[in-house]
Amino acid sequence: MKQLIRTAGLLVISLLLLVQTTLAQGPPISLASATPADATGIREGRLIGVIAGTAAFYTITLLVLRKQWYKKRVPFHSFNDNGEWLQMDKIGHATTAYCMSRGGYELMRWSGVNERASILTGGLLALLFQTTLEIYDGHAEGWGFSKGDMVANVAGTALFMGQQYGAGQQVVNLKYGFRKTIYPPYRPNLLGRTTGQQMLKDYNGQQYWLSVNLASVLPVGPSFPRWLNLDVGYSGSGMIGGHENPRVFDANGTEIKFDRHRQFFLSPDADLSRVSTFSPSLQRFIGTVQFFKLPAPSLEFSRPNGLRFHPFIVPKE
Repeated sequence: MKQLIRTAGLLVISLLLLVQTTLAQGPPISLASATPADATGIREGRLIGVIAGTAAFYTITLLVLRKQWYKKRVPFHSFNDNGEWLQMDKIGHATTAYCMSRGGYELMRWSGVNERASILTGGLLALLFQTTLEIYDGHAEGWGFSKGDMVANVAGTALFMGQQYGAGQQVVNLKYGFRKTIYPPYRPNLLGRTTGQQMLKDYNGQQYWLSVNLASVLPVGPSFPRWLNLDVGYSGSGMIGGHENPRVFDANGTEIKFDRHRQFFLSPDADLSRVSTFSPSLQRFIGTVQFFKLPAPSLEFSRPNGLRFHPFIVPKE
């Protein structure tokens, strides 16, 4: 296992150096969104820090997951989980791959690497990380290698790379939201005991948002706020099992039944990386970490509840 981790770390470093060496000297893409700071050339101190930090993050994450999550290894196998959790897991994979692609890209651009190399590096790093986790799943008891997960990983990466290559900007973003729910106490081992665990495991509490920048798709004037987005969200509720809910009972022995259903949302949002008063470096930092949907009023539609308005955030269920 230690050899695997060492090899993984070296692979990350080699990948970054290879892409940077072969593409960084190529002609950059001419982008409307480019800033003068984008053309200043390689900043070696920043690039070395990004390479070292990326390799450390990758290696430490694998070590932690190996110890906490993938404790018992079995022969490599696959399974089909496309019908589980109302497809929340698949959307989560796409969103994670998208955000990792953008994060890697922004860090490389901040280091002075040219546009083409940064796009490619961000996408490849996201796929490397996600594919490694899928291989771990393939050797894990209770899981397996999922082709559906890999399709979602590729889709999220392609959404980022396609927009950046084609439009020079991210017209559409993928974001994550979370709220506490009533469901984890019924199956804490599966849905999480702590808030941190529930943010990863409780699909009832997760929302995934397709965030569209309005100024990029509408014929607006110069006074229109360039940071204003409109988000379409998706979530699921009533789930304490992947395909179906097991039987659970309250303290009096009465069976509790939860209605599994989908939820759809509409809400305004802000892309803070487009705020013109921020410096280019701050804009890139925000683009790297702006993973969460900002709290805002929203409309929700679901089969059991119809249309509902939430004045601030989606409430706890």
